[in-house]
Amino acid sequence: MVEPPPSLPLDTGIKARKLRAVIEITRFDKPIGTFLLLAPTLWGMVLANQGYPPWGLLCLFVAGAIVMRSAGCVANDLADRNLDGHVERTRLRPLVSGALSVPEALFLLVGLLSIALMLVALTNPLTIKLSIAGLALALIYPLMKRVTHLPQIVLGLAFSWSIPMAFAASMNTLPSALWWLFVANLLWTVIYDTQYAMVDREDDLTVGIKSTAILFGHLDVRIIGLLQGLCVVAFCCCGVAFDLGMAYYAAIVAVGLLFTRHLWFIKDRDTQQCFRAFNQSKWIGVLILSGLCADFWLRSVALD
Repeated sequence: MVEPPPSLPLDTGIKARKLRAVIEITRFDKPIGTFLLLAPTLWGMVLANQGYPPWGLLCLFVAGAIVMRSAGCVANDLADRNLDGHVERTRLRPLVSGALSVPEALFLLVGLLSIALMLVALTNPLTIKLSIAGLALALIYPLMKRVTHLPQIVLGLAFSWSIPMAFAASMNTLPSALWWLFVANLLWTVIYDTQYAMVDREDDLTVGIKSTAILFGHLDVRIIGLLQGLCVVAFCCCGVAFDLGMAYYAAIVAVGLLFTRHLWFIKDRDTQQCFRAFNQSKWIGVLILSGLCADFWLRSVALD
């Protein structure tokens, strides 16, 4: 007679639930935010190194972006733990459901920030100094939703900060041209995060969370269209500043077309379509990165 397998210990199930909670609070199950943070990081690395960033530095910055995105999500959930339960999209987050306790989340946050510190310590003093400002932006962003209708600008600053850090780590200086790319990414972040905020607008109004979606009101679609136009201009100015070629400008044209598609999605303010536009924003990052890489590759081919 075959004996039945022994039952799993009770703590195995608890550990599995804790692991799932950690994955959820760090958003490893929702990588769109990581893609959106990686995009400007990779743009900066490619531009600062003329298309060929050192593999070691590239891996360091990719790891740093992943860790800091996770840390930012944990900090956000800690700050919003008393509000998330009143918002349909966030009511089942780990700190709301009790899957993780506040001390556990704080321990996780400290661990992630410690890893980020170890990574940035491998760079130079200028990059380390810039990282302090980047950390401050990441940690104050969740609080801005309570004091200003422009938290998306703070998020844009935080998500764009990897650009000067990439130049600092690669060149140990900050050329003025990089700020055009910084501005373009700042505008892009405000665009897609406003689309994201349009999904939660009614719940946010109820619980008192502020956002650009609420500030813009019935002009939201028009203002997003204006911001998209300004973003395209900033990308073009970046191309001029870095003397980029036609492959890069072709990518900007594609970005403009995708922006137009997203405006069509959100024109009726349907929440599913607004989230669809936000979720497709990752392709903007891919297009610009492809244009940069293609431009530098074509240059190298022309020189051979």
